[in-house]
Formats: sequence, structure tokens, C-alpha cells
Amino acid sequence: MKTRFRRYLPLYILLALGVLPVAAAYIAYYALPPSSRTNYGSLIEPQRPVPVFALATVEGSPFDMRQLLGRWVLVMVDTSECDANCAGKLLMLRQQRTMTGKDRDRIERVWLITDQAPLPILLMREYEGTHFIRAPLQQLRDFLVLPESNDAQLTDHIWLIDPRGNLMLRWPKDAQINGVKRDIARLLKVAAGWILIDPRTPNPSQ
Repeated sequence: MKTRFRRYLPLYILLALGVLPVAAAYIAYYALPPSSRTNYGSLIEPQRPVPVFALATVEGSPFDMRQLLGRWVLVMVDTSECDANCAGKLLMLRQQRTMTGKDRDRIERVWLITDQAPLPILLMREYEGTHFIRAPLQQLRDFLVLPESNDAQLTDHIWLIDPRGNLMLRWPKDAQINGVKRDIARLLKVAAGWILIDPRTPNPSQ
């Protein structure tokens, strides 16, 4: 047993180091006493790993959310019609990534589109860099946690998925840009203090 443990010790260390950044971010963000906590978003409890969805890009290619592992992922839901509220969320996602400065490559933006109508080309160009993904509405309802309110809608909110692929935060309807910015900045700052092992790296024992 000891020999087997020594054999796999490097792998255990790599796995532990991969978990530490996100674990540290959770601890620093939520384990503080309520009097010292200033988080703006609502914590999703318990954690919800991203399930395997039947997702596709607007071009029709299959899309797997797991390819974004290792990044903090901002997620919004809306129809392809994209009214003023939808446009405001797209702008929020773009602004939040831009405001992280040198850390912007650690942020991904995903718009989960709940119908099959075409997207305006000008809209796609304006928000280039966003992942435009078609997703089944019922599966999104089962996965994305809403507030306990009779009038709560998926289109009201923006969510955050952590680098391990867990649904972590939900921001309120008509979220304030500075509140979201503070949450993201705090998480990035804490996680940056640790060595991050990319979870997409193949298992060295395979």
C-alpha cells in the first residue's frame, strides 16, 4: 500500500495544487465572518458541476463547456432576438473582462441562446470573443439556480462558473458594474497567489 502511495505521490500533489487556487478563493470569499464579508453576488450552494449539455455553436458545431476548464466563465442566457436587457448583459460581460486588465485571459464569456433563430452579424462582431452557444432551455432551467421568487427569470441574471467547472455565483437582476467587478477582482486576487495546474492537462499516469 505504501509503495503504491509513493508511486502516485507526484500525481496526488499535482491534483492538490490544481484544486488549491479555487479552494482558496472560496475560503477567502465566503469563510469570513458576515461582518467582514462584502460579496455582491449570491453563492450557489451546494456546488453544481456543469453537466454535459447538448450544446452547439451558432455555426452548428458541437460545443463542450469543459473546454473552458481553467478559466472563470461569465454566463448569461437569452433569446437570439436580444432586447435591451440582453444587450446590457453582453456589455457587462465585455466590460468585466476588460476591467480585469492583465488577467483578462483568465475570463471567458458565454451567451447561452435558447432558440434557433439567426443572430445579427453586427451583434456578433460587436461582442467578438464571446462564445455564442445554443442550449436547451429545459436543461438550463434545471442547472442554473434562480432566486426563490415567483417572477425570477433566467434572462435576469449573470452567473459565474469557477475554473474547476462548478457553478459558483449568481449576480442580481440589473447587476451593478462595480459590485460585479469587486467580486471578480477578489476571486482573481486570491487565486493568483497559488500555482494553478491546468485541469485540461492529461493525467501523467495515463
